[in-house]
Amino acid sequence: MPIALLALTISAFAIGTTEFVIVGLLPTIAADLGVNLPSAGLLVSLYALGVAVGAPVLTALTGKVPRKLLLVSLMVLFTLGNLLAWKAPGYTSLVIARILTGLAHGVFFSIGSTIATSLVPKEKAASAIAIMFTGLTVALVTGVPLGTFIGQHFGWRETFLAVAALGVLAIAGSAIFVPSTVQHNQPASLMQQVRVLAEPRLLLVYAMTAVGYGGSFIAFTFLAPILTQISGFSANAVSLVMLVYGVSVAVGNLWGGKLADQRGPIGALKIIFLGLATVLLALSFTAPSKPLVLATVLVWGAVAFGNVAGLQVYVVQQAEHFTPRAVDVASGLNIAAFNLGIAGGAWGGGLIVEHLGLIHTGWIGALVVLGAFGLTALSGRLDRLNPRPANAGASKSIHAVGH
Repeated sequence: MPIALLALTISAFAIGTTEFVIVGLLPTIAADLGVNLPSAGLLVSLYALGVAVGAPVLTALTGKVPRKLLLVSLMVLFTLGNLLAWKAPGYTSLVIARILTGLAHGVFFSIGSTIATSLVPKEKAASAIAIMFTGLTVALVTGVPLGTFIGQHFGWRETFLAVAALGVLAIAGSAIFVPSTVQHNQPASLMQQVRVLAEPRLLLVYAMTAVGYGGSFIAFTFLAPILTQISGFSANAVSLVMLVYGVSVAVGNLWGGKLADQRGPIGALKIIFLGLATVLLALSFTAPSKPLVLATVLVWGAVAFGNVAGLQVYVVQQAEHFTPRAVDVASGLNIAAFNLGIAGGAWGGGLIVEHLGLIHTGWIGALVVLGAFGLTALSGRLDRLNPRPANAGASKSIHAVGH
């Protein structure tokens, strides 16, 4: 595998770390900037909103920019965003920093997959994408707990400085090793994307994605304050709990992929959404007990992102049937839906914390995830009423890893 792929993986690692590390630092940031927890939670929402808007809109607008120039420019924007977060004089400037890094994130993953596949022979394309996306998984396993640890011991600003340093490394790697001759097809125009959004069956899949992740992030956004204020963990212990969660996510991703292969995406998604709803409901009861909440977080990680493969495979299958000329567009818009869910969940969780209290995020999140289960069951029923041709979904493997 070419060394240029390593530069993309480092970029993915830095981006994954900056997206989720904020969860472990929310209480620290809120206390330091003198804002309440719901306001701090908006730092998760607005980042995800930046990704959701940035991916489709900016990818379409930058279609004619050479890929290497765009890649390096995105990582410069990402690094500047993290440096602004490091030096942010107050809450507003930190919000702007988060939106900037979110915009860079959205376009990076839109173009990163095509750059990765252009670096290797055709038969290694899926492996190349998988290697790049291991950066995200490794970020959840090591980057987020390490970033949380740095934030707890040296101050939350130093976490963003550390991520900015990773950004500089990614800029150097991309500038030196990614070839200038990367070929690319013109990405989808905004009109093509709008046409995909006019297909009701694809909108149903995006709703499954957004509602499923939204329910999980109602509680996950506020995991650190739940652990410190309800479970009685010290702030320093939060990074260890995030490590447990990250390892569980990595295992859950593999398990979810195998389950989708064995039972088909709808069968797998029903099981995972039911499991996720059960875990979130359990959180309302286990939160006051340290051992029980640790066990809950361990299972939560396994089901929280276990639906990635199933959702991506399913959206590709549906697109091949309903919008066969826009399969990549449909797949990319599912990532926007994923981030819209995170944005809505973090915002809704903030309202729950403000008006009801932290402990209520679990069971309300569970009800929302049950909504995703209902949407999945409905989509499965519609599939049975309108069967697809036998060959639909043949190209699912390459897209499944590209979430």
